[in-house]
Amino acid sequence: MKTEPLTWAQAHTNIALVKYWGKANLELIIPQNSSLSLTLDHFYTQTGVQFDEYLSADQFWLDDQSIPVSSKVKRCLDVVRELAGINQFAKVVSYNHVPNSAGLASSASAFAALATAASRAAGLHLDGKQLSRIARRGSGSSTRSIFGGFVEWHGGNSDATSYAEPIQDPVTMDIKMITVILNRSQKSISSSNGMQRSVTTSPYYPIWRDQAANDLINIKQAIYSNEFTNVGEIAETNAMRMHSLTLSADPSFTYFNADSLTVMNVVHHLRQNGIECYFTMDAGPNVKILCQSKNEQRIQDELANHFKPQDIVVCNPGPGVKVIRDPRLK
Repeated sequence: MKTEPLTWAQAHTNIALVKYWGKANLELIIPQNSSLSLTLDHFYTQTGVQFDEYLSADQFWLDDQSIPVSSKVKRCLDVVRELAGINQFAKVVSYNHVPNSAGLASSASAFAALATAASRAAGLHLDGKQLSRIARRGSGSSTRSIFGGFVEWHGGNSDATSYAEPIQDPVTMDIKMITVILNRSQKSISSSNGMQRSVTTSPYYPIWRDQAANDLINIKQAIYSNEFTNVGEIAETNAMRMHSLTLSADPSFTYFNADSLTVMNVVHHLRQNGIECYFTMDAGPNVKILCQSKNEQRIQDELANHFKPQDIVVCNPGPGVKVIRDPRLK
């Protein structure tokens, strides 16, 4: 009997401007606080899924290499199987156009693409809210990559109330994000482990959670009012407060490296000389710089004094997840 072809989806990474850092429910990946992100156009994942009655176990292929099926991938597939009322195992084929586990949100695009492709392959036609809840079971930040533009993830307190929705797509603000890729290797402390250490040992964690809630209110107002300066200031301060939790954890740790500090100093220098830009960082050494079109080239020129051109990537606001044709077909 001929099997059906894989169903494919493509999702883009997102970078949080108001960070999610810490889980209130580890199994459901319910966050300690709501968050807000910008989906980017440059980095993305393409994933194909096929449920096959002849398979004896789930299979996973990443960039043409067979690898073990992780518990997170299995969890997403199990949620889809339960919703669709099927029990077949799945073949998953994924191509990741993002450095893995380096603080560039590779898991966000990966699980958003997986949730979408798997649900379609299972015969489900779900809306964005439903897809974001499935994606969340693999990676918290992936709930936001279901949508394009500025996206809010409502933290909630249950599976039903923890989901994402777009707050502005298409983006009307003149905003770009320059990503400086400082390290393409997998980070030594995973986001999940770093979060839990911060939640359980940093004495400042409750203050962070309250401040993040205020940051969310303020940055949404800045987006609606098209106030780039306020967006940038809130994003930079929020990121540094998040990273202060890693430094105040026990034992302390950091995702910064020497090059991270160099980029931050470049941003400070540019601002002092009238070039408006702001930095943010996720759980990894790579730094992202928020700017407007008029300053993009000046910032790139300054960064080129310190880093290779191929490691400086200019991103624009990106789209939400979509079903695509098989990317292997030319």
